[in-house]
Amino acid sequence: MNHTPSVATQQPSAPRRKAAAISGGPASKFPKNSAAAVLVCWLLVVFDGYDLIVYGTVQSSLISETGWGLSKATAGTIGSMAFVGMMIGAIFAGRMADSWGRRRTILGCAIVFSIFTILCAFAPSAPVFGVLRLLAGVGLGGLVPSANALVAELVPAKWRSTIATLIMSGVPIGGSIAALVGIQLIPAFGWESMFVVAVVALLVVVPLGLKFLPETLALAGATGKGQQAKEPAGFSSLLRAPYLGISMLFAVATIATLFAWYGLGTWLPNLMQLAGYNLGSALTFALALNLGAVAGSVITAWAGTRFGPIPTAIAAAAVAAAALAVLVTGPPVGVVYLMLVLAGVGTHGTQCLIIAAVASHYPGHLRGTALGWALGTGRIGAVAAPQIGGLLLAAGLGVNSNFFAFAGAAAIAAFLLVAVSLKLKSNFSISPSSSTTGASNV
Repeated sequence: MNHTPSVATQQPSAPRRKAAAISGGPASKFPKNSAAAVLVCWLLVVFDGYDLIVYGTVQSSLISETGWGLSKATAGTIGSMAFVGMMIGAIFAGRMADSWGRRRTILGCAIVFSIFTILCAFAPSAPVFGVLRLLAGVGLGGLVPSANALVAELVPAKWRSTIATLIMSGVPIGGSIAALVGIQLIPAFGWESMFVVAVVALLVVVPLGLKFLPETLALAGATGKGQQAKEPAGFSSLLRAPYLGISMLFAVATIATLFAWYGLGTWLPNLMQLAGYNLGSALTFALALNLGAVAGSVITAWAGTRFGPIPTAIAAAAVAAAALAVLVTGPPVGVVYLMLVLAGVGTHGTQCLIIAAVASHYPGHLRGTALGWALGTGRIGAVAAPQIGGLLLAAGLGVNSNFFAFAGAAAIAAFLLVAVSLKLKSNFSISPSSSTTGASNV
């Protein structure tokens, strides 16, 4: 075995010791005074999830009611704009979180996505709406890696994988809220009301963040001994030995996973309407997908801790691929609901577990950068999925073409995660002391 030092077994840095002091708890116990900060991060991720899924709930209204002349293809392009912004935000905010500190980056991202989401309600045209979605996406994309990096600083290594996965349950919970709210608000107040909901994040959750989120040291500026002193935070360290190969595999696996997850999130209500269901029924299918993702967050949090994040992620991706493949056969409506629940469990669960694995396999001074890299490059899949879904429909290939594409992406993710597992086993020597992180079960 190659005895290259494991990124999971680095000695705690000065910033990590500072974070431990902030959390105020022994390494083996969950610190009580970190719970408020974790809850605020989770609430922000809930609104992140709401903003991500909200476009799928209003897409049909934008095509039919605005007079903007949107086709399915152009609607898909607009749907991709937020994901372009997310790609920019995730890459740079992860780096900024390592340099400027987590708290300032998180709150800045929350303010940005809230303001520009609210402004979407007042967009006079499709181009303006698209630009506002792109700018909101910058904040959306930056929030998740920054929040996960902060939480990883505040909780003991024993809890890191579980808490990272549970934090990400906020995304489908937010999506579920979007579907439930849409059933009531869109018929009564129009599609614009769906974007005004973001004012709650701006006026309630951001002030809570100001009160409860602690600041960790700007890791790039910290000095330490050994590897930390030789290896500054940044992409130059992340994209070279011993991290280069595993960083690329995590990125490509995230691309495939996010292609499936956000493709479904963007197109599912419209696909079900095209399949003959009314808007209310189509939104309940979206609700089933997101409730499955919520369940997946809980299930994979337990399974990832018990069996390791990577083996569990492989199984979750395979479940998603199988469930989406079943939808192509045109099953009865009860089976459709079940398969969408399983697709939610698998697609979102896979992404949660990838985040948990990244948080566990990189040292503290690279954690935000690594999370930003994986989620930022992964947004390529999120950008491509709405456009490809629209192009497949515009080409007359039908609803099943989308389900085939999303099932294929989930299957590719499973194979890539097998490669991640093999890479970790062959290139990293993990000491018994790291077993509590969950990283030892690659």
